[in-house]
Amino acid sequence: MSSGSQTVCTKLADVDWLRKSRMHPLVVLVALGIYKAGKGLKGSLTWTPDSNVVDALDDAFYGCFGNITPTGKKHLLAIDISGSMTWSMIAGTQLMPRDGAAAMAMVTVKTEQLTHVTAFTSARTGAGDGISPVPDLSKHARLDHAVAAINGMGAGGTDCSLPMLYAINQKLDVDAFVVYTDSETWAGDIHPVQALRQYRDQFNPRAKLIVVGMVSNGFSIADPNDAGMMDVVGFDTAAPAVMADFVR
Repeated sequence: MSSGSQTVCTKLADVDWLRKSRMHPLVVLVALGIYKAGKGLKGSLTWTPDSNVVDALDDAFYGCFGNITPTGKKHLLAIDISGSMTWSMIAGTQLMPRDGAAAMAMVTVKTEQLTHVTAFTSARTGAGDGISPVPDLSKHARLDHAVAAINGMGAGGTDCSLPMLYAINQKLDVDAFVVYTDSETWAGDIHPVQALRQYRDQFNPRAKLIVVGMVSNGFSIADPNDAGMMDVVGFDTAAPAVMADFVR
C-alpha cells in the first residue's frame, strides 16, 4: 500500500509506455520470475514480493505482446517435453527450459497468424510416434494454462528430427521450424538436418530450421554450410529478435 508500489503498478499498467518501451514479453517474464523469487540472481539482496506488483508484472507480460512485429511466416513450433527440460534454469532467469519454451511458443501463437504447436520426445520411449499437437496452446491461452498443458504430456528422450518428419507425414506447409529443447539434443534414427532436407525436397525448398538449446552445453545440430539453419546455444532475452529476423 506504499506510494512506491502504486507508482510501479501505475507505470506497468501504462499501455502507451509499454508500447514505447518496445520490450519483448520475455523481458517482463524474466523480471516477474526474479521478483517473485524474492532474491536476486547474484549478491545477497532479498525482498518480500508485493502481490500488487506481481499482478502488474503479469499483466504487463501480456501487454507487451503488441510490441511484436509478425514475420508473416508459417511456423511449426516443437517443444521438447523430455525430463531434462525441468532439471535446470535458463541462465540469468528463474525459468526452467520447459516454462521458457512454453512462453516463447505462446508469444508466437499470439502474434503470428499461422502457427502449429507440437510437443515431442522420442518414439523410442513408448510415447507413440513421439510427437503430438498441443491443443491448449491457442491465441487465447494464458501462460499458466500453456505450461500445465505441456507438463501433462509426459516425458522421455529427445529426438529433434521428429518435427520435420511430423510435417512430412501430415503434409504441412511450413516456412520455419522452431525447436525448443535444453542441452540434451540427442538425435534418433535420422539426423534433424537430414529430416529438414527431406521436408524441403517434398514440400518447401526454402523452409528454415531454428534449434534453440535453452541451456548451453556447446551443442550443434544445424549444418554450418546451410544458410537456412540456425542454432541458438544458450538463451537470453535478445534471442527472440534475432530468431525473428532470421525467419524473415
